[in-house]
Amino acid sequence: MQFPEITNYYEVIQMIEIIAATLEDVIRIEKFGGDRIELISAFFEGGLTPSYALIEEAVKRVRIPVNVMIRPHSKSFVYSKDEIEIMKKDVLIAKSLNVNGVVFGILNEKSEINEEVLEDMLQVCDGIDVTFHRAIDEVSDQTEAINILSKYPQITNVLTSGGKGNIIDNIDNLKVMIQNSKHINILVGGGLNFNNINEIKDKVKASHYHFGTAVRKDSSFSGEIEGDKLYRMVSTINIR
Repeated sequence: MQFPEITNYYEVIQMIEIIAATLEDVIRIEKFGGDRIELISAFFEGGLTPSYALIEEAVKRVRIPVNVMIRPHSKSFVYSKDEIEIMKKDVLIAKSLNVNGVVFGILNEKSEINEEVLEDMLQVCDGIDVTFHRAIDEVSDQTEAINILSKYPQITNVLTSGGKGNIIDNIDNLKVMIQNSKHINILVGGGLNFNNINEIKDKVKASHYHFGTAVRKDSSFSGEIEGDKLYRMVSTINIR
């Protein structure tokens, strides 16, 4: 099926990031209008660090940016010293493979941002984008968390649904997060779909959006990315 190019009757000012778990996903995301890729493994577990071979091939096969998940397990966002060292090595390897950026989130036992460990991680992230992912939705106060993250110029994006629960119920929180984000791009995601995207777009007025199952067959973790769905979502986001 052929799709027309997005032309000047759209005001294309948005960043649309799509999750990829396979090389085929990577190729389809670029082909059907995605702006950036979040490359992961273990979609069912919320995303873990992908293989180095997949990272290398993904970066080679597309022109759009590839950001790589750095997450050694799905038990929590609290990591031991050994796990942090592994994550730092994963960042260095991802950098050597010419990724655009990395994606991670780090909390302490109190479900607060662990600044000491975050600062340690950021030391190896120079020269690439850093997305602090949905670990932020686990903290009690997302506005306070954004204020903390805004202290770090290396952090370019924060992926969030505005807190726990349904993203529609978090609209006011998302708006406040955007107002307080300073240099950080608030990447709205986690529960976005065709049923709620227009309301979210109109009320939150974000410029960065993140999609996973919404553009997949049967809206399933295991479904492949469907070109018509992705193209429709890109058009929905960009049209004014």
